[in-house]
Amino acid sequence: MSEQDIRAERLKKLDILKAAGMEAYPADSHRDTSNEGALAAFDDLEKSAKKIHLGGRVMSLRGQGGIMFADLYDGSGRVQLVLQKADISPAGESASGGQGNLYDLFANTVDIGDFVEASGTIFKTKRGERSLKVEKWRMLSKALLPMPAEHFGLKDEELILRQRYLNILLDEEVRKMFVRRAKFWQSAREFYLSRGFLEVETPVLETTPGGADARPFKTHHNALDIDVYLRISCGELWQKEMLIAGYPKVFEIGRIFRNEGQSREHLQDYTQLESYEAFADAKSGMKFLQDLYRHIVKETYGRYTFEIGEHTVDFAEEWPEIDFCTAVQKEFGIDAISCTEEEAIEAAKSAGVTFGESFGRKPTGETPNKARAIDHLWKKIRKGIAGPAFLRGVPVYLSPLAKQMMQSPLKADRVQILIAGSEVGNGYSELNDPQDQRARFEEQQKLRDAGDDEAQRLDEDYIRAMEFGMPPAFGFGVSERLFSFLENRPAHEAQLFPLLRPKSE
Repeated sequence: MSEQDIRAERLKKLDILKAAGMEAYPADSHRDTSNEGALAAFDDLEKSAKKIHLGGRVMSLRGQGGIMFADLYDGSGRVQLVLQKADISPAGESASGGQGNLYDLFANTVDIGDFVEASGTIFKTKRGERSLKVEKWRMLSKALLPMPAEHFGLKDEELILRQRYLNILLDEEVRKMFVRRAKFWQSAREFYLSRGFLEVETPVLETTPGGADARPFKTHHNALDIDVYLRISCGELWQKEMLIAGYPKVFEIGRIFRNEGQSREHLQDYTQLESYEAFADAKSGMKFLQDLYRHIVKETYGRYTFEIGEHTVDFAEEWPEIDFCTAVQKEFGIDAISCTEEEAIEAAKSAGVTFGESFGRKPTGETPNKARAIDHLWKKIRKGIAGPAFLRGVPVYLSPLAKQMMQSPLKADRVQILIAGSEVGNGYSELNDPQDQRARFEEQQKLRDAGDDEAQRLDEDYIRAMEFGMPPAFGFGVSERLFSFLENRPAHEAQLFPLLRPKSE
């Protein structure tokens, strides 16, 4: 039967329910026990013969004649319902007050996918199946469309993402993944709170997007009649203003938005954690980050070793330090600090870099310059590093908001976490010299004027705040990319509802 024919048949069953005096979509439920709770207390419930009320979705139906079986799923577990005609009064009173044969009504109106409520006593079948002997039942929500067969589930990749509710319902591993995702962020939050950090919320709409090299989404604020941007960082500049305000440790877990390319590792809107700690630096922050990642993976997965792509990653091992400039010099024979822009671009082209198409993104009109060229060269090296490892010694021109290393002022006091060939976490000794910050913003503005629309903007309000005095600090950010890596899935598959094009009719 076609989907339209099945829907028409189910609409007829609604009429049968109505004629029997049973509401198909009642507002209330008498459910007093979860399936998980019923199974956990099975022996006591069986011994006491206490009547309980279960509720959930019918996942399977079988049987004929005087006995029927149904599997009921409520999100916590499954319980088998057993309906025997002899146990249900031929003229039983429905939950809505109408009279009707409840056994035949079940047989004639209930389909896989319906939500039903069943009351009765717990018992064990001859085959040892822990079940509910149904005395009464009622409809809670009549499903009008058929679910895919549970055994086969959804196979089409677009349908999996577009009808995520069915994907989660029918695929136990996907369902467990999103429980792990919640635990992932919960464990990160617990780690920060246990170390005295204050959780904050900063604006999503900004007049000047800052804190990252990225292209923002732009919209118009009607009430103020101004153009605003969706934030491209999780409140980096706002959080550093919190340090200026006197809070020593702050963090935020929130959504950020970048109007860029899409790939296995990159999405346009996603969840990110950012934190800032006064009186700390990148060097001291490395131990903190190692402990953070180990805490997250242990709490979420109960283990430290993962297979991610072609790499085996063990978070329990000691994490080595890799120097950026040394690695680029060794691999491509070019000094990332002293080379000219022309030399950097030529080296990148010789290495096969196509500007604007990194990581499988569609061409973005990226303007070739020294910073972009050297960054591309490094990313080629990074692909071969399994990690976990710390990257150090990144040139200052690639880190406009980071402090310089005292011993190497042309390098940023920055640390990146490398996992499975990618950067999965980024931290800085934050710049707190307002004059130095202004100079770097101005350099970024020159890049924007030359056509680099991912370069950062000059933020006068932030510089003014810095001029009131900002303590030395360590800032760090990690996104849900880490979770997708731990799951060994593309980023969009690890999101509940990734953005999709509207379905064409």
